[in-house]
Amino acid sequence: MKEKHSNSYYLDKAPVHKSIMHLSIPMMLGMSAGTLYNLINAFFIGLVHDTGMFSAITLGLPIFTVLMAFGNMFGVGGGTFITRLAATGEKEKAKRVAGYSFYSSLGIGLLIALVAWLFISPIVQGLGADQAVYEYTSQYAITLLGGGAIVILNFALEQLVRSEGASKESMIGMFISIAASIVLDVLLILILNWHVIGAALSIVLANACSAAYYVWFLSRRSENLRGFLGHWKLQVRDQMEVFKIGVSELLQTSFLIVSTLLLNHYAMIYGESVVAGFGIALRVVQLPEFLAMGIFMGIIPLVAHSFASKKFGRLKATYKQASLYIIGIGVLFIGIVYMFKEPVIRLFSSDAAVLEAGGSILVAMLISALFTGLTGLFTGIFKAAGEGIPTNIMAICQGTLFIPVIIVFHKFYGLTGIIWSMTVTEIITSVLGLILFAYHYRRINRMQKQVVAV
Repeated sequence: MKEKHSNSYYLDKAPVHKSIMHLSIPMMLGMSAGTLYNLINAFFIGLVHDTGMFSAITLGLPIFTVLMAFGNMFGVGGGTFITRLAATGEKEKAKRVAGYSFYSSLGIGLLIALVAWLFISPIVQGLGADQAVYEYTSQYAITLLGGGAIVILNFALEQLVRSEGASKESMIGMFISIAASIVLDVLLILILNWHVIGAALSIVLANACSAAYYVWFLSRRSENLRGFLGHWKLQVRDQMEVFKIGVSELLQTSFLIVSTLLLNHYAMIYGESVVAGFGIALRVVQLPEFLAMGIFMGIIPLVAHSFASKKFGRLKATYKQASLYIIGIGVLFIGIVYMFKEPVIRLFSSDAAVLEAGGSILVAMLISALFTGLTGLFTGIFKAAGEGIPTNIMAICQGTLFIPVIIVFHKFYGLTGIIWSMTVTEIITSVLGLILFAYHYRRINRMQKQVVAV
């Protein structure tokens, strides 16, 4: 009975559909909670009724995104490697990888803090702060970057926890962070009146709370990584295993920031109604995207474990069921929202111009969300299998392809081109992912035949 409820049971022996649900549902809940987390700071700063402060935390969003990317570089890169090592019984090396990821996260965070202190002025200007909000943005940025080591460490640890299938514990850490953020925001922003400094400090301290929980879990309850803090040395060859997967997280984030800025630039040409339409559509499609993300991120430990332990039948079943779930969620959501798209948009705005623009944008974004889910599935599979080349090809393609697509489509099709540029990019990237997956699948078949022959 005890084994049935262990995390290793779900990676190794449970029916595939149960394993996917065990790993994915907490991830879905955590992703949804993450949306709430992003709104908490904005809500409490909004209570101060200072537009400059609100603008400052909005301009500072890319900082948090970059810190998260560095955390995931060590977390995803190290986590997938740990899962494969644990599957083959190399627990001591898995501990060394976990320790290396832990201390490297802290080290890169401290380095970022030093660079930020030296170059805070160009950083704030690069975020787009004008003279009116420069001081607030500077305060927010230097506080958040100063505590960046904690934020990076928290995201790395979350992935290390998930590496052995502990999805419930990963979710608990997320909720600890959210609860701490609410309490700290009230204290630091409203009671102590630290305003934007309080908002940034709240993020850092909330991440510290969840990071402390993750350290406790890994040190006391982990099935494979107890004692990982006593390890920090890792051979260069093994470091490369971490980075060949982890660096794709940095690439994806960097390109995402550029793509978002470019989309905002072109949307602004057509006025506030179009910008508002994009904002509404992006919020609506977050639900199917988060559900799909919960699946393709949730199954990464399952894929990594099945691949490393050469359980190819289980691996193929995971691919099949995960793809069916993602397609099913996408098609169902697209159908429902398409039928009620105008009432859905009216929930956010009654402006006629926004309704007109938002309807067209929402259709394009819904279709894009379906292919985004498939792209994420392919990329997650490559990460789990430790295949660095296809992982980074997908990251680069998804980011860089959008730039020429939106430029060309805007030139020839105007606003319609802007609206459909993201959809076209996701379709092309998804097709590329399918081609790379075909090569991966053939490799699996060859490996399966070799196992059978032995």
